[in-house]
Amino acid sequence: MNPGSADRFVLFSPENIFRFFKYAIYILLTYNAVLFFQADAAAVAETYDTISWRNMIEAYSAGFDTAAWVVLLLVFELETAVIPDHLLMGRLKWLLKGLSTMAYLFIVYAFYGYCVKLGVVTDVVPFVVDDICGLIGTDYTYVATLDEYMPLDHNVCAVMNGQPLMQITGTEIIGTQEALRDATRLAVVDVVNASDWLVIVALLEIEVFMQLKDTLTDRIMSVSKYIKGFFYLILFICAAYWGFEGSFLDFWDAFLWLLAFIFIELNIFQWHSESGEEREQLLAV
Repeated sequence: MNPGSADRFVLFSPENIFRFFKYAIYILLTYNAVLFFQADAAAVAETYDTISWRNMIEAYSAGFDTAAWVVLLLVFELETAVIPDHLLMGRLKWLLKGLSTMAYLFIVYAFYGYCVKLGVVTDVVPFVVDDICGLIGTDYTYVATLDEYMPLDHNVCAVMNGQPLMQITGTEIIGTQEALRDATRLAVVDVVNASDWLVIVALLEIEVFMQLKDTLTDRIMSVSKYIKGFFYLILFICAAYWGFEGSFLDFWDAFLWLLAFIFIELNIFQWHSESGEEREQLLAV
């Protein structure tokens, strides 16, 4: 055997390959948070006159939402796969709970931001203009899709001329009825997706709490699996909709989050299984 070959064998063991893949997904999700902040910034320039601490999370709902989810994901990872049970107490326990609580506050507020955004794209009035091409070079923009408001040009005005147009109330954003209908559907999917995730993490928190209290039974795990399976199905449908009708970033992010929480589910399953084996060994003694 060549020197170091045993180390290479250990490095590329199935367990380590799985761990590398899992943490690569976590890193990609962290990078996605940056991309969502950039996308929010582009939309904010068109939909908000001023940004203050009062409306910052509403304006940057996707960015704050993703960043808070990354923090929560890492807390789940630490609790279910990294930190031994006997260390999950005292100051460390309260530190993790503090981080997760802050993350939940941002997540719930971001959910409120998605609801506000839905209200924005559905609050429209008819827009009448003789020649839309006359608006080229002004502050008017058009709805390309949700959160994408682009400057008018001759190609766009040629398509939009003669069509019934709508204007988002309080803004200089206009769009066809079809474009605003598509944007509304995407906003609805955002709200459904965000609320669905809140249910799933609530169920996960209950499982983690019960596991730490040694009250998580196989029966509860089985029932929880089917309940969460239903909500994961809804998330899959949302991801599929984004894949066909939304942006690639939304689809890619949804796909990565599904993978990430599959890892958390596997962590809990393994954690519960190992605790059961330890309990059996103690009983055998």
